[in-house]
Amino acid sequence: MSSAPPITPIDLLVFAEIIDNARTDNNTGVVATIGRDGPDVALKGSLLVWDRDHVAWWERTLRETYAAIQNDPRVCVLVRNPTRDRRTIRLYGTATIVDDLDLRERIWERVLQVEKDTDKDKKGAAVLVRVDRVRAGLDTVQQRA
Repeated sequence: MSSAPPITPIDLLVFAEIIDNARTDNNTGVVATIGRDGPDVALKGSLLVWDRDHVAWWERTLRETYAAIQNDPRVCVLVRNPTRDRRTIRLYGTATIVDDLDLRERIWERVLQVEKDTDKDKKGAAVLVRVDRVRAGLDTVQQRA
């Protein structure tokens, strides 16, 4: 029986290849939220690792996920990209709708063109998630101290 891997501090950069390429590898991220009417899940093809501590995505519809984050900012992001890693990656954290126009633009610039094409007028919003825990497969592999 193998033992669980050690739990390290948060450093999402080690997952960037898996997450940033999920959409182009014919996979996608899924975001789970809890809104006033209960839980919801949504596909997020624009999901990307922003830095060591954050993932981001472009919220183009401004509907259920957008409203749910305003209701309760806790989210779980799931990415399965077996092209790059057999494990399912789960990220648990707190989402923020980005108000800062410069940061919003910088996130937009990193979104894949195929996703930008679904919001040609750039009416959506940037979302930034501070990740506190990461599971890879069955194990917690990173956690904020």
